Amino acid sequence: MKKSLVIIIVFLAMFACKENSKTTSDTSTKTEEVKKYPSDIMPFMDKWQILLGDGTRSKDLVNYSKDDFFYVVNEDNTDWVVYKTPNAGITSPNSSNTRTELGEKKRWIPEEGGKLTGTLKVQHVSTTGDATTRSAYSVVVGQIHSDEGHENEPLKIYYKKFPGHEKGSVFWNYEINTEGDNDGRWDFSTAVWGHDFSVLGSSPENYPEEPENGVALGEEFSYEVNVYKGIMHLTFTSEGHETKRFTKNLLKSDFAKKEDIPQQVIDWYSSKRRVGVERDSAYAGEKQFFKQGAYNQANGKSTKSETFNGDIAKQYANGSYAEVWFKEGSLGEGTPAK
Repeated sequence: MKKSLVIIIVFLAMFACKENSKTTSDTSTKTEEVKKYPSDIMPFMDKWQILLGDGTRSKDLVNYSKDDFFYVVNEDNTDWVVYKTPNAGITSPNSSNTRTELGEKKRWIPEEGGKLTGTLKVQHVSTTGDATTRSAYSVVVGQIHSDEGHENEPLKIYYKKFPGHEKGSVFWNYEINTEGDNDGRWDFSTAVWGHDFSVLGSSPENYPEEPENGVALGEEFSYEVNVYKGIMHLTFTSEGHETKRFTKNLLKSDFAKKEDIPQQVIDWYSSKRRVGVERDSAYAGEKQFFKQGAYNQANGKSTKSETFNGDIAKQYANGSYAEVWFKEGSLGEGTPAK
């Protein structure tokens, strides 16, 4: 009897341990499966709203994500926020390009300023398009956008890579705040690493030389946009590349006279439309806001990119999309330049 009792007690103890182990295992599994949101990785999401490549909008990005457009991935124990958008989808009213892109809720004038930073890598740009058009194979990863007047853009930061090239280019564009009507507007491009916007193919399928100091897909780089007392200070850094810094006055135009217009601009625009001048005070006193994410510049209309009749799944399957990963970013007040 005593022997039987001992056996029963041992059995019950073993069963309890097994259940305990199962519970612990279940808890561990559940912990591993807890969903992470972009706002968990980059806590500044409460300062933004978003437009996705399928036309979805949201003004509350805390604990918000959407599969295939705006979500979190983990690579080598690092969490990244993914911005993904097709060549064709539902766009904003004034653009033919899709975007999965943050838009700052706050508005500020250049005299007040602001600062935006980002550490990112571009994972994919469209592999379809026309090499003789400037926006083909490119994505904008950061912007300053005017919310008054002509609503032009004093800053757009681009990544562009031609098919078959290992390395692409990072450059930034300044669009003038046109004097008078906006028919004469244009933008001027400055290379960071690789080529600027003006380097194109000789025909739709003949690409220019690959940039020697370019940035590959999947290669990290960082930017800081610091507007302080009306002066825009840009800093670009990437391991293995020279740090680049630029300064642009947003209160006083460099392009207020015809003779100030860069040759790069004349060469590209003069055969297409009127080349205007900028108002002398540039963007002084106009409300601005930052943007960050993936603003896909490839579309079927201007860059002759393949869109598969707007079928997003087919575009993703056939290279007709842009995908950008950010692991860090900040948004705040402008500070004195170092």
